[in-house]
Amino acid sequence: MARVVLSAYPMIDPETYREVLDDAADEPVEIEVAELGSTEDLIAAADGADAVVTDIDTPVTAEALDALDLRAVVRSAVGVNNVDVEAAAERGVTVTRVPDYCTDEVATHSVSLLLACLRSLKVYDDGVAGGGWSWEAGRPIRRVSASTIGFVSFGPIARRAAEQLAGFDADLVAYDPFVEAEEMAEYDVEKAAFDELFDRSDHVGVYAPLTDATRGMVDADALGRLDEDSVVVNVSRGPVVDADALLDALETGAIKSAGLDVLAEEPPENDPLVGRDDTVVTPHAAWYSEEAREGLNRSGAADVAAVLNGETPDGRVDPDADWL
Repeated sequence: MARVVLSAYPMIDPETYREVLDDAADEPVEIEVAELGSTEDLIAAADGADAVVTDIDTPVTAEALDALDLRAVVRSAVGVNNVDVEAAAERGVTVTRVPDYCTDEVATHSVSLLLACLRSLKVYDDGVAGGGWSWEAGRPIRRVSASTIGFVSFGPIARRAAEQLAGFDADLVAYDPFVEAEEMAEYDVEKAAFDELFDRSDHVGVYAPLTDATRGMVDADALGRLDEDSVVVNVSRGPVVDADALLDALETGAIKSAGLDVLAEEPPENDPLVGRDDTVVTPHAAWYSEEAREGLNRSGAADVAAVLNGETPDGRVDPDADWL
């Protein structure tokens, strides 16, 4: 009998895993749910397990992989920055992720954050709730169609956001060293170098995965290339944007506002970016819809079944991928 340990994280649904594995796995599967908040917790809970389904808060390190005898690590999300993919490959452990379960949701959320900041919705709502009724409270607001919107990384989520923004008639530019200009042009997006993107953009959306190369890439220099009416949106990972530099840009009025679904520390403790009039912060919820959660768990469970059956799972992470 195979043994699979699921994180007790709310995104992960044991019932869906049981349903899929009962139907798809060639052997009986025992499923356990455990708290996996640290390497130590992971090692204790997954001792003797064939596969573990992990959350964003659990580091799957070389140390953990050495202590366990896993066949698969399933990352119940798009990103795998908490998993040592190279160490897993060296030990013959398959790492999988679910890259497309929430493409539409995150794209929609990023556009929603952008528009909320552009239109000063938080300021207006707070003002009306406090007894005010002033259109001037949200000044200045610029017309979307007169702006240039930049995308830091141009993967599936950014592409969907570009499709959603097409109706606003803004100019769209993107930085992504792994995507050719011709591919971007299919979405009416112009390819730009990193500094050029910030020089040209009125507003910027950050969609890049967290890697050694992208950590802190949106720094003080990049933010300094924007102007005082600019909005910065981050729906990727908090550390891709230098939090101190972003706070300074807001404090000094160098940019107008920021829409953030991700922070450097989650959940935040006394994060100065939270609770400001010029930020809209959501709790890493961009991925969420009922349909996305269902798809996430079915795809993850199917990948577990594939590994147990000796097959290549759809969500396998290539340890040699350029973006890691």
